[in-house]
Amino acid sequence: MNDTVIETERLQLRQMTPGDVPALLGVFGDPEVMRYYPAPFDEARMQAWVDWNRRSYAAHGHGLWALILRDTGELVGDCGLVSQQVEGVQEVEIGYHVRRDLWGQGMATEAALGCLNYGFTTLGCRRLVSLIHPLNVASRRVAEKIGMTLRREVEWKNKPTCVYVIERSAILRR
Repeated sequence: MNDTVIETERLQLRQMTPGDVPALLGVFGDPEVMRYYPAPFDEARMQAWVDWNRRSYAAHGHGLWALILRDTGELVGDCGLVSQQVEGVQEVEIGYHVRRDLWGQGMATEAALGCLNYGFTTLGCRRLVSLIHPLNVASRRVAEKIGMTLRREVEWKNKPTCVYVIERSAILRR
């Protein structure tokens, strides 16, 4: 059985499983990757993250998916679509985390573009957002590369957050 949700040139995205916790800790346990989070994850927090995503798959049909290198089958991060509440509005966010040794190789951009296409074509979303800490320049650059624009800055989950947005209608006009 093929459990791939999205496939790109170099990557596969699939639902997370409890067995992914050790590999995901290689990403989420890295203080540099988690610089804009309150703290790096420990094993319990990582398991809770996997469980949260698995509940999201069941409730919404999407969540953050395990990010797999097609060539090696290695899990190197996550990327996906997450239902979020932003200033009282229900949004679908494109989120991504990539293992630090792979930064600068376009993995997050490739995965995020796959998720954008999935959100608009498969899920029929009208718009997608990315919620990014203002100082996270690399993540902001990924959002911009996939066609998102900075709409506003808000206080979200007790921290300053840039809200990047792309409308499906903007894609259709290209």
